[in-house]
Amino acid sequence: MNTPKDPVDAIIEQWASVRPDLDTAAMEVFGRIYRLSRTMGDRMEKAYARFGIARGEFDVLATLRRSDAPYTLSPRQLSATLMLTTGGMTGRLDKLERAGLLRRSPDPHDRRGLQVTLTDEGLALIDQAVGAGLAVQTEALSALNDEQAGQLADLLRELLAGTGANA
Repeated sequence: MNTPKDPVDAIIEQWASVRPDLDTAAMEVFGRIYRLSRTMGDRMEKAYARFGIARGEFDVLATLRRSDAPYTLSPRQLSATLMLTTGGMTGRLDKLERAGLLRRSPDPHDRRGLQVTLTDEGLALIDQAVGAGLAVQTEALSALNDEQAGQLADLLRELLAGTGANA
């Protein structure tokens, strides 16, 4: 495989010129992961913008959708899953509720609690948005064959586990 040089290669070459003593192998990996994350994040934002939502709102709707019918979770469960503060979650919920994509109601099992539920409109929107996002990801991944994509997924899983970020 004869892949053309990328901006990370240029950075590595510059470091080799001024600091030949450095082992930049980690920089090669994480520089590309960072650039890939930024590029794909931008592409995902564009895909979701067509539905009037940003990545943060997508994450809330997708979390509710994955919870299966009746697509209901407490704000605390959403915050824990998305690793958000309650204040950050409240802002997202307010926006999505105003758009008619979810509703908040009293929790019948806890007088002090609330439940957040996808509306029919929210369910339809998230089903379309997740398909659009997956199409963007699949297109990007088409640069690899199926075996390479599987290997990459396995290697990234191992790397993520090694950082302790799976908690």
